[in-house]
Amino acid sequence: MSPRIPATSRRIPVKVRGGPLRNRRLPRPEKPALSPSSALSFLARLDFGRMRLWCVTILFALIWGGLWYRAFHLQMIAGPDLAARARRLNTGTELVEGVRGRILDRNGNILARSLDCPSVWANPRGVEDKGRTAAVLARHLNMPADRLEALLREDRQFVWIRRKVDLGVARKIKDAGLAGVHLDSEYERVYPYRHLAGQLLGFVNIDDKGLEGLELAFEDRLSGQRVRQRVGRDALGRLMVTDGAEGSDDLHGEDLRLTLDAHVQFFAEEALAENVEKYGAKWGGCIVVDVPTGDILAWAQYPFFDPNRAGEFSPAVRRNRLSSDALEQGSTIKSFLIAAALEEKVVNPETPINCEKGRWKLGKSVIHDTHAYASLTVDKILHVSSNIGAAKIGFALGAGKYHAYLQRLGFGEKSSLSLAGEARGILRPMNRWSDMDLAASSFGQSFSATLAQMAQAYLCLASDGVRKPLRLVLDAASPAGEETEPSGRETADIRINPFDPSLGREMARPTAPAKRIFSPETMRQVRAMLREVVEEEGGTGRQARIPGLEVGGKTGTAQKAAGNGKYGEGRVGSFVGMLPIENPRYLICVLLDEPSKTQYGGVVATPVFRHVALRTMAYHGLLPDSDDPMVLAIAEKRTGPRASSAAPGRETGSSPGAPARTPSARPEGGGIPAAKGPPDQEAGPPPEPAGKVPGLVGLGVRSAVVLLARHGVVPVIKGKGGFVARQTPDSGAAWPDGNRECTLWLEERAL
Repeated sequence: MSPRIPATSRRIPVKVRGGPLRNRRLPRPEKPALSPSSALSFLARLDFGRMRLWCVTILFALIWGGLWYRAFHLQMIAGPDLAARARRLNTGTELVEGVRGRILDRNGNILARSLDCPSVWANPRGVEDKGRTAAVLARHLNMPADRLEALLREDRQFVWIRRKVDLGVARKIKDAGLAGVHLDSEYERVYPYRHLAGQLLGFVNIDDKGLEGLELAFEDRLSGQRVRQRVGRDALGRLMVTDGAEGSDDLHGEDLRLTLDAHVQFFAEEALAENVEKYGAKWGGCIVVDVPTGDILAWAQYPFFDPNRAGEFSPAVRRNRLSSDALEQGSTIKSFLIAAALEEKVVNPETPINCEKGRWKLGKSVIHDTHAYASLTVDKILHVSSNIGAAKIGFALGAGKYHAYLQRLGFGEKSSLSLAGEARGILRPMNRWSDMDLAASSFGQSFSATLAQMAQAYLCLASDGVRKPLRLVLDAASPAGEETEPSGRETADIRINPFDPSLGREMARPTAPAKRIFSPETMRQVRAMLREVVEEEGGTGRQARIPGLEVGGKTGTAQKAAGNGKYGEGRVGSFVGMLPIENPRYLICVLLDEPSKTQYGGVVATPVFRHVALRTMAYHGLLPDSDDPMVLAIAEKRTGPRASSAAPGRETGSSPGAPARTPSARPEGGGIPAAKGPPDQEAGPPPEPAGKVPGLVGLGVRSAVVLLARHGVVPVIKGKGGFVARQTPDSGAAWPDGNRECTLWLEERAL
């Protein structure tokens, strides 16, 4: 029986004996069936512990490798982008600006300073209810609600709402808790003495940048540096501002210490206000110079200008006219003409000059004198201010020499004061002078000069013929060798003693080299003539007399050019005087523009000189013995009843601020009283009782600083905020003798 071939067998051609077997399938060997007993035996042979160990090892290797890859990706590949994103989310940039430097007078009284002031801004994208927010802001800021809502609907992250608001308003906005509305701290410029030297100081704009005056001229020195720094953000994205940035003290502007004395400045402004109003002048100016040093002690101008309210004044009032307005000065120029003629030996004081009986025809023009003089000597020509006599001396001197002396005296060029907007004046080239130009220039017409240039030129006459530069800014090498205090520090009253006899009269030497223009002998002769103008009968400046002192000076009355190129009806009245005339200590220049009630400088300007001279001498303890009612009144007011007398002209007092001075030598209470003038010019609240510390707790910091300034005190500020929480000394206490210091602690809320 043949074997059975399974159907699944392959067909293999087989060659057999007797013939091939076609399509025959060979049988495939069958696998043995796996029995249950064999499967259990296989499982029993497996090592499950080793298998679990390998599985765990492989799993942890995969996880560890994944973590390493993720860390590598985060740090090396995506790291820089993620770090930048984190900085954007967690930090922000803040513009940090150093505080603007202070402006101080020679005694350390602060004339200008910057204080923290809040400003309101918003992030429109963060404002939730724009209508309600605008309504609340409009109520507190007194602004139109529709305008505020338009600002809040802008697609921006920053908009200014109102800059430099009052502290009370800022506190109300902060308490309202308006989403997206924030407060920022800026600096506001404050001038504690209000209009005192306002035109000279100038003012700043809302960004604390100088626009006029010293604020503009010394912008690079006063302004603080501005840098951006990163600060953190809180969970709501708000900047977390710290109390001070690292190194922020280096950003502060430099302090500017002036040669001005705030008390002398007040005396000059007080006299100007009275006489400008009295004679109906357009404006008036006064410069007081300490002759030995060339320091400007007062730079006064009226009408007054308060830099705290700069926007309320016209550009004409804000302008610093003493250095920017060049006017024909009139007969005050005759002093330089005669000095040049004496120096060149063209004339001597006794040389007679034919004055043509008050009328001299020169070409097509006629020169007049106020009186018909037939013949006058040179000294009398200055005494009675003869225009014809001056013109003839000018012709004897010659245009070339006269022009050269005017140039050497500083006419036609800017002074060394470096003031913004300073004018050069008009001094035409000598080759363009006609005979009439030479004649007119001899008595102060045909060329123009500022009052600052007049002060510079007369300082040469007062300094024995040596031209010394005027000085308005003290530096580290200034009086007594004291260095200027570093910026950003708050200190109490700093005193410099410019008149201390122990320091000598030359302790503050001008930095620029002095140049001799006239000989001492010529200056002695000219000053003798100037003395006659004031002291002798018939002199045009006799109203400037001060009993007990010999005063010298020169009056001037100049025509003003009209718009048609001819002289009009306007006049400029001026007087330049010095005292004591033999050895001048003070030089005082006064000018009144277009006085309407009378036009002569000997009438309108000499009272200002006398007022300022008397009070300045009394302030420095140099007031002479005299029975003159005005001298006695000032002596009683400034120094109290006299227990002893000093010889006339003797310098008996020490310097301002020196411990040896009597306290009453300063204005009552040690402060600077408000200048007298029209009712709308009266400044500030009445001062506290003399000798008592005012109550400052609860006041805003600005009000407290102004009130202390009226007592001649500069406070030390501690803490941060807008209101005074504590003060030392306490309110009502007596000021310590010779040491007026006050410390104020601030906080954000008023008590």
